Amino acid sequence: MNMQAMLRQAQQMQKDMLKIKSEIDNTEYTGESSFVKVTLMGTKKLVKVEIDSDSLDKDDIEALEDMLVVAINDAQKKIDADTEKKMGKFGNIPGLF
Repeated sequence: MNMQAMLRQAQQMQKDMLKIKSEIDNTEYTGESSFVKVTLMGTKKLVKVEIDSDSLDKDDIEALEDMLVVAINDAQKKIDADTEKKMGKFGNIPGLF
């Protein structure tokens, strides 16, 4: 394989990687825990928090805070898993994303 062909292949791989990363960044991921549901973008930016107020006792704020942490972490794990699934085929290139 000549150098130009290798360069074209590397450039195509870079385009593919950027396209997949953009798809992940623009996808919404939902995490849930008991009566809390959160939505994050693939960039891990929190965009929505939903609380089922029928299930919430007004004196239970501490539990609500714990449920938010669990739900947010759940959504972040989904982002990480989807990123690994889609980007893993490119190998582990440090500092790429």
